[in-house]
Amino acid sequence: MLTPEMLCRGLLSALDASEGRRRRRARNTTADSIGLAIQRELLEAVVLDAPDAEDFERWLVARCLAEGESDGAMRAMALVIWQQWRLASEATDFSAWLTHGAPSDDRGNV
Repeated sequence: MLTPEMLCRGLLSALDASEGRRRRRARNTTADSIGLAIQRELLEAVVLDAPDAEDFERWLVARCLAEGESDGAMRAMALVIWQQWRLASEATDFSAWLTHGAPSDDRGNV
């Protein structure tokens, strides 16, 4: 059974591949790097705290509230992670890809 910690470990691996693609882009990717940093912070916190599946949504909300009302970027990234959790809970192929380390051809280019 997939746990939030397992999901976030896999998402961290996928994020590494995204970082490799971002670095190869010709355009200014400053905004991308800020969003990826916020997402990484949340994913690492999930791995560290290992919230239960039943408490994951509440954990994400509490984390956002701790950042303050004006932190819309944190809320946006928490929502993305929540949506990925819901997708992984329903789509076994996505869940299997994540639990196998989110393999990607881009990872070697990080």
